[in-house]
Amino acid sequence: MIRSILMVSTGTLASRLLGFARDAMVAALLGAGAVADAFLVAFQLVNVIRRLLTEGALNAALIPAWARINALEGPVAAAAFAGRVLCTIGAAVVIAAVLIGLAMPMVIALVAPGFIGEPTLQVAVDNARLMLPYLAFAGPVTVMMGLYNARGRFALTAFSPLLFNGALIAVMTLLLVFPQGATTAAMVMAATVGIAGFLQLSLLFLRQHSGRLAAPLRLSLDGQMRGFLRKALPGMVASSGPQLLIVGAAIIASSMPSAVSWLYFANRLIELPLGIVGTAMGTVLIPELTRAARENDHALMTHAQSRGIELALGLTLPATLGLIVLSTPIVRLLFEHGAFTARDTAATAQAMVWLALALPAHVLIKALSPAFFARENTHVPLLATVIGLVVAIVAAYALGAFGASGIAMAIALAAWSSAIVLMIQGGRSFGWAIDADAKLRLPIIMLAALAMGGLLWLLTRTMPSADHKLAQAVLVALQIACGLAIYAVPLLLTGALRWRDFRAALRKPAV
Repeated sequence: MIRSILMVSTGTLASRLLGFARDAMVAALLGAGAVADAFLVAFQLVNVIRRLLTEGALNAALIPAWARINALEGPVAAAAFAGRVLCTIGAAVVIAAVLIGLAMPMVIALVAPGFIGEPTLQVAVDNARLMLPYLAFAGPVTVMMGLYNARGRFALTAFSPLLFNGALIAVMTLLLVFPQGATTAAMVMAATVGIAGFLQLSLLFLRQHSGRLAAPLRLSLDGQMRGFLRKALPGMVASSGPQLLIVGAAIIASSMPSAVSWLYFANRLIELPLGIVGTAMGTVLIPELTRAARENDHALMTHAQSRGIELALGLTLPATLGLIVLSTPIVRLLFEHGAFTARDTAATAQAMVWLALALPAHVLIKALSPAFFARENTHVPLLATVIGLVVAIVAAYALGAFGASGIAMAIALAAWSSAIVLMIQGGRSFGWAIDADAKLRLPIIMLAALAMGGLLWLLTRTMPSADHKLAQAVLVALQIACGLAIYAVPLLLTGALRWRDFRAALRKPAV
């Protein structure tokens, strides 16, 4: 499981790093003004739809259903089921893209009511319509990725999203070399999103080896397919909680100049550890827990849950404290250039501190939800997501006087609300069980993270500041390295982290 998580995390890390390069170029091209707000609202809308489908979301329903059919009826029946899912979802997202395109002015007005009556509204509508072709490709891409994951082939699905950011970066490089103005640049970037989706789908189809994953392709709405969709839709929504919270917050932020942009760039930094850990949890834990549930193997279930929670907290707690302590230097290094000013850096860093407090909750949700999905229960995670979304909107209204930081506080409250709902419902439904190793390691992990955060804070107060970008990069890299060393030492000294166990986990098992 660790080897598979490392594979998915590596691909996600590469994609997120390209995403940082992409966002730095967006900041340089558009800044944090009206055009940037319009583009980012449109991009977040399409990105949420993408996340509703991808990054492990459809795994919640597809993998347990495919595994059950494959075990009971054989691989031919499983491939036929996959072909029906692929064709049906592909047709559904094409129809949805057309309908959303027609209703786009109302959709943008709903998610960004602050744009109503402003020229920003039409710019956002135009950008979103140009991005919609991506939706037609995202559905089939998602099904193909889920099928690869069901067979334990994580490498291709982990690295294929690189094409999305790679295509955008290539186009933005040309726009930086040949400037076209902010509005035109936003339109060109929006049109590139659909091309990126086509490239990703092409790669997945070319690698499926004569169509054995999903065949034959057939549109179907029979009883089996309707049952699958009834479970898939709640699971897709439940797996996209962090993105839905940002959209809910954008509804309030759209009435505040530049707040959408500040929240977007702050959230992008939170999504690095969230993607590396959370996406890997959703992608790898669901197949593992599905197998344990199907075989009624309580020992395997406990082992998988224990390692998932250990990995989630062990990687997320130091990331949370590091992002809080280093918020300003990281934002300044990555985004403060071109049209992105020092004022934008300060506002983005303040929002990032509060969003970082939501990070452990987001990752806990990713680690806890697979226990429900493996039992083909998608309604409890959906309930947790809906409760979190309601809390986010209500709290954002209440804390709106604090600007973007107040909305970030609301997101943190909402994330923890969803995590608490999952913990309570899981305890009532099947009980949470962690093994003795986890009970020993988790307190050590928490204490080591707290020590790292405190010592890193003292370190940043004694180190000099820097004005040149290269010096800033060296300084931030040095601070991060020191933080990692401070965190690792107590884990190694106490035996909570042992290199021989890690190396053994990475070795392929004997066949």
